[in-house]
Amino acid sequence: MIENSNNSDFQAGDQLSNHAEHDKAAPEKQQTIHTDDDGHDHNATDTDSGWKSHWQLLLAIIILVAMLVLEFGFEFVPPFPANLIIFSAAYLLSGYNVLYMAYRKAKRFDFFNEFFLMSVATIGAFAIGSYSEGVAVMAFYSVGEWFQDAAVNRAKRSIQALLDIRPDKVAVQRDGSFVVVDPKEVKPEEIIQIKPGEKVALDGELLSEKASFNTAALTGESKPDTKNKGEKIYAGMINLNTVSQIKVTSLFQDSKLSKILEMVQDATSRKSQTQLFISRFAKIYTPIVFTLALAVCFVPFFFVDPYVFNVWFYRALVFLVISCPCALVVSIPLGYFGGIGLASRNGILFKGSNFLDVMTEINVVVMDKTGTLTEGIFKVQDIKSKEIPQEELLKYAAAIESQSTHPIGLAVVEHAGKDSIKGIEISNVEEISGHGLKGTIAGKEVLAGNTKLMKKFGIEYPAEIDAIVYTIVVLSLDKKYAGHITIADKIKEDALQAIKDLHELKIQTVMLSGDKQTVVDEVARNLGIDNAYGDLLPEGKVEKVTALKNEGKKIAFVGDGVNDAPVVALADAGIAMGGLGSDATIETADIVIQNDQPSKIVTSIKIGKLTKKIVWQNIILAMVVKVIVLALGAGGVATLWEAVIADVGVSLLAILNAVRIQRLKI
Repeated sequence: MIENSNNSDFQAGDQLSNHAEHDKAAPEKQQTIHTDDDGHDHNATDTDSGWKSHWQLLLAIIILVAMLVLEFGFEFVPPFPANLIIFSAAYLLSGYNVLYMAYRKAKRFDFFNEFFLMSVATIGAFAIGSYSEGVAVMAFYSVGEWFQDAAVNRAKRSIQALLDIRPDKVAVQRDGSFVVVDPKEVKPEEIIQIKPGEKVALDGELLSEKASFNTAALTGESKPDTKNKGEKIYAGMINLNTVSQIKVTSLFQDSKLSKILEMVQDATSRKSQTQLFISRFAKIYTPIVFTLALAVCFVPFFFVDPYVFNVWFYRALVFLVISCPCALVVSIPLGYFGGIGLASRNGILFKGSNFLDVMTEINVVVMDKTGTLTEGIFKVQDIKSKEIPQEELLKYAAAIESQSTHPIGLAVVEHAGKDSIKGIEISNVEEISGHGLKGTIAGKEVLAGNTKLMKKFGIEYPAEIDAIVYTIVVLSLDKKYAGHITIADKIKEDALQAIKDLHELKIQTVMLSGDKQTVVDEVARNLGIDNAYGDLLPEGKVEKVTALKNEGKKIAFVGDGVNDAPVVALADAGIAMGGLGSDATIETADIVIQNDQPSKIVTSIKIGKLTKKIVWQNIILAMVVKVIVLALGAGGVATLWEAVIADVGVSLLAILNAVRIQRLKI
């Protein structure tokens, strides 16, 4: 926890999310004892954190307490060398692994680490006859290690609970019957069966007419989600009410849930600036305190008369014990990891603790409209045709939009009905980004999109179309305006409250959209958004965000579409709205909101601020107490007892403070 912090700072955190199967395959890595390369290994198993695995330490404490009771309660001290033998036994029981690590590191001329520091301090105490204090320092230090291991394991369990939602068995249809196999053996297009109460193992498409699922594992929302035939089902969902059949669409390792778990696993490897500072601080701090301890011991020789070596050597030992920065180097990463765990339970995935810090500095939140502030569930409101019947216009529109995955296109297809486009010949379909679609249907060139598409191809259309507030799909057949379809979207239930909450945090709100300016203005007016810009192509969104960054703003961009990926990457914090949304945006994003709720933007900011607050509480607490006790130790006021109680006590307080993040509700 002192040196090696750059490489293994809270190495347990880097390994907390190892797959269960990996843990089983490599039990040799799950040891309490530190490895040669670890600065501080808290990657103990749950069993390692139990009292049975620490019987040596407990026995050492019993011996210590018994000897202290004899000395101060009955005024009896065993004669030398009996007392030395008894205390030495307790010392070795409580600190054999610390001594072992100090020896191994010393062989590599690595002396600036906590193991060597504690070994020098305690052996020094024995050298001047302070046996009980030497044992106490080692025993309480080991108790602190034990508590730290337990705290890390708690954090580990809170994240690894995600792993429990991946079933290790699934019923797949083969040769006319369902057989139970490992999900990794199931291939796309195969059919799996999920009984009520069972978890879905793979992503797929519902074949049954209707089924309800608990999606809390993916979205943080516990209310049932009813799915109809043909809708997407994702691994991690729990079937609630009926036996359901699902056609698998992706391999086990490619499921949305697997990708979410990968994000969580990778999160601990991205350290915050505070963590990196503490790592650098510890590397400089440790040799300095060694030097100061030597100065406390020897410099008084030139200024104090009479100079008593044992007195100043004892003070130097106190100085060494209290100087160990355990509270900082363990509790701070644990605090950030707790923040990541708290966010994941609220349906928010941070891809690194550094983004927790970034969210505390955000002063502008830029949002896409469709799918972020609005439901993205469009309904056809009106159909206007010029020379052909409305039914025919709708067929052309549905035919070409069936080649698109855009929510507007899906609304047109749904309104027309899938059967309406059966037998229609569709070819040469081309998507024109930010404009719409071009293709050939039944030998006619068809354009379907916004008015920008019409202008791009020089097609005249009625001027009153530009005055329509809602989203429209304009169609042309063989370069002639044929009609248009009006489509409306619905604002999300919590969008208004989300904007209000952002304003209460003094955060500016901006909306960018490819939709018409009139539509964008209407949504912005209803929600109270500060600035709104419509008619934007993807590069237009990039320009707007770049302009804000040039003003010195700290920006979070929230989007859900593929065309949002460039802006998500550009922002200080890129937020993907919808853990089940566009793969490209999720891959690029720094933070993923899994349930599509705009209110989670505010939650992510609050979690970032809460985490940072607790981390800085720990830093201030540790530094203040250590400075005070260091001064008292150098002045001869504090003894080794005060030093070890202060060191272990501050560490435990800092750890408990960090762990409480995992219990909080936002």
